[in-house]
Amino acid sequence: MENQSPSPSILLIIGGGIAAYKSLELIRQCAKRGIRTRAILTAGGAQFITSLSVSGLTGEKTFTDLFDLTDETEMGHIQLSRAADLVVVAPATADLIAKAASGLANDLASTALLATNKPVMMAPAMNVQMWNHAATQRNLATLRADGVTQVGPDEGEMACGEYGPGRMAEPTAIAEAIAKALDAGETHAGATPHNPVHNLTGKHVLVTAGPTHEPLDPVRYIANRSSGKQGYAIAAALGALGARVSLISGPTDLPNPAGIQTIRVETAREMLAATQNTLPADAAIFCAAVADYRPEIETAHKIKKERGGLTAIALAENPDILKTIAHHKTQRPELVVGFAAETDDVINHAEAKRARKGCDWIVANDVSPSTGTMGGDRNTVTILNEDGEENWPDMPKADVARKLAERIAETLNMLRPVNAAE
Repeated sequence: MENQSPSPSILLIIGGGIAAYKSLELIRQCAKRGIRTRAILTAGGAQFITSLSVSGLTGEKTFTDLFDLTDETEMGHIQLSRAADLVVVAPATADLIAKAASGLANDLASTALLATNKPVMMAPAMNVQMWNHAATQRNLATLRADGVTQVGPDEGEMACGEYGPGRMAEPTAIAEAIAKALDAGETHAGATPHNPVHNLTGKHVLVTAGPTHEPLDPVRYIANRSSGKQGYAIAAALGALGARVSLISGPTDLPNPAGIQTIRVETAREMLAATQNTLPADAAIFCAAVADYRPEIETAHKIKKERGGLTAIALAENPDILKTIAHHKTQRPELVVGFAAETDDVINHAEAKRARKGCDWIVANDVSPSTGTMGGDRNTVTILNEDGEENWPDMPKADVARKLAERIAETLNMLRPVNAAE
């Protein structure tokens, strides 16, 4: 009799809010889809539903206390945070979102979120003013950059009587998103995706992200507006599929993605050196917005305005990192992907870049100021390769990252399947 794979499972963190009652239906919906649930009920969540009702639906002990010695003997919070394939926070309150974004760990729920090495999905639920507050949106942007996925919220009437965005998505929609994530191979207990086509275990993928800073003097530099969000999201998505990821990042305000080797650099020359030192790799994704030029002379002292200032800056051409790796004679990755950030005639310029650089794919996007792409949280891309072009609709950068990671996995596994005999 063949061994059957264990059913996929989630760790459900139930936050404190009136929407906590929806988590009971979410457990039912997951069970209908063959998804097992283990739950953490926060102190706030326990004001609306009981541990008994949660356990009655999950068939498992419901965890509530970080310092329950019996629970720590049976299953410590570290193991609890990693035993499931996916961690789901529903409802994700403004407080839980803020804790996760800041890396706080002062109760079982926040500690589990900080300790997990599995993908995290959040279903926000809060008052419309709390949802629209700059602090909440800033925290959500941080979580998206870390690879956290988001379902909802919906727009509608609140329990408080106000109307607007902030209602937790319906349990059926959340369950569908969970099932899709599990079926797509984004998660697996032990870091092995359920879908073998999207399994990157044993693969090494190099990703560059962010801008480069090219110094003029000790306090001034030439740079661009890249935030690094897309590259960081790609690194996190590849890691979620089981890849060993090396992220080479220019200067950004983003935290290092969890579980990802992150190498910080400043200049294009430093990025090239770090990239070459990171080889060999199965794939290389060049998402960084590398400065084409640098000041020819970097002065050791700040240039003073009183001395006449600057009338011209002599520039030297920076090394072409994408082209260098795409034409590497001994350690060229099997798949080399470049990015083309354009402001006009996007497709033609991107295709010309692909031919000029010698890469396999180019991910083209319009970064005109009106698009909000540069530094924003959404992106609209076109994938160009020898088979033609594929246009993707506007979506969050985290969704672009997951979809691209899956395509990369599919391609690498066609070239050399995971666990193939040597």
